[in-house]
Amino acid sequence: MDPGILKKIAPNTFELEQTGAMRVPGILFADEALLREMEDKVLEQIGNVATLPGIVQASMAMPDAHWGYGFPIGGVGAFDPDQGGVISAGGVGFDIACGVRTMATGIHRQDILDNQKPLADLLFKNIPAGLGSTGGIRIKGREMDEMLTHGASWAVKRGYGWMSDLEKIEEGGVARGAIPDFVSEKAKQRQEKEMGTLGSGNHYLEVQIIDEIFDKIAARAFGLRKDDAVISIHCGSRGLGHQVATDYMRLMVIEARNQKINLPDRDLACAPIHSETGRQYLGAMRSAINCALANRQIITHLVREAFARIFPSATLDLIYDVSHNTCREERHEVNGKMTRLFVHRKGATRSFGPGSPDLPKQYMDIGQPVLVGGSMGSSSYILVGSREGMKLSFGSACHGAGRVMSRKQATKRFRASRLIDELQEQGIEIRGHSFRGLAEEAPDAYKDVNRVIQVSHDTGLARKVARLTPVISVKG
Repeated sequence: MDPGILKKIAPNTFELEQTGAMRVPGILFADEALLREMEDKVLEQIGNVATLPGIVQASMAMPDAHWGYGFPIGGVGAFDPDQGGVISAGGVGFDIACGVRTMATGIHRQDILDNQKPLADLLFKNIPAGLGSTGGIRIKGREMDEMLTHGASWAVKRGYGWMSDLEKIEEGGVARGAIPDFVSEKAKQRQEKEMGTLGSGNHYLEVQIIDEIFDKIAARAFGLRKDDAVISIHCGSRGLGHQVATDYMRLMVIEARNQKINLPDRDLACAPIHSETGRQYLGAMRSAINCALANRQIITHLVREAFARIFPSATLDLIYDVSHNTCREERHEVNGKMTRLFVHRKGATRSFGPGSPDLPKQYMDIGQPVLVGGSMGSSSYILVGSREGMKLSFGSACHGAGRVMSRKQATKRFRASRLIDELQEQGIEIRGHSFRGLAEEAPDAYKDVNRVIQVSHDTGLARKVARLTPVISVKG
């Protein structure tokens, strides 16, 4: 992308001028180096999103943005239901509520390194991963609907974790308004054997060391200490979420046509929030969010079981769980007035600032932990939401490094066996179920996460708290 075609309106903030059918301008949070790495298609998609009915303020892209289906990945758009606002399955994505949860261990770096290989083997054995992976849990019928209704709360009540975990998950671990009746039987069947599994693609389970603290006050509130280990889990709603997206994108193509909504891209298929199709998608999408939350909760339990075999006294307290690929009903200030909005975050993370009533009481004065995963073998970060971010981006921030190379390109360029050797030379134990999957996730297939984080920090989208370096990475 040529930065010269955009208007720089603030440091690391560029505007795509409102033209043609665009109802609002586009805003890109990036420096010039990141803009040059973005595909031209990202700019086209930002402009396309800006044409959708009811969009307010701007169509936005985070620093890690890259091309996606309909919305760019890293795209944010907020819609006013009282102004004809729409909801788009393409604006949420296929892996609904894919997200990250991070746990503190209280275990020092050296203790982890002394047990690195056996711990890596144990985690690889205990947590099912890979394309089409299945676990030891089977649910269907009424139990499936209970899980889709109650999310992580369902999992905790069945022994997968602690009640205290729920306090550290967005919305208390339950997406309210879920209606399992609007989830197809095919979607439910795909999920019957997939609970408690990582899946494939960019999903991972990592043991990471806190190697730098940037904000001591926030770090203390989050329970982070330099040179201690944390565990991060990145996964989503598996086959059920993918099927929900597939089912409703088809329905939304028809609904948009019936509502005479002009779509510049079929992948932007949408429905008015107040329509029957919109209502049904919201019920199904929230069910998929609950599926993802329950899935990460079960994996948390499996991780705790594995750690207990080597570190019996470790507690593994949850720091936070954040989802990307969602649309949430929230209240934000628009033109000086608090307004009910439906905020799409596709490959973007909620990052609410201090004082938000949606935060756990222990984080109320600090802000929300924002968990940002790097590429395989690179650093990850913990940020904190800011008051500036609430105004700039509806309380949204980046979710990862962002790809600069397609998976197909990566498999042609990188050899998994060589990647494993290189990462082991860096002191990182890699365990994967597929050589192809490892090649797809090569570090050089992604942007520089440090640059993405610095832009997020400098613009005020979210502030740096801690940097994490992986020592064990389990991939699908």
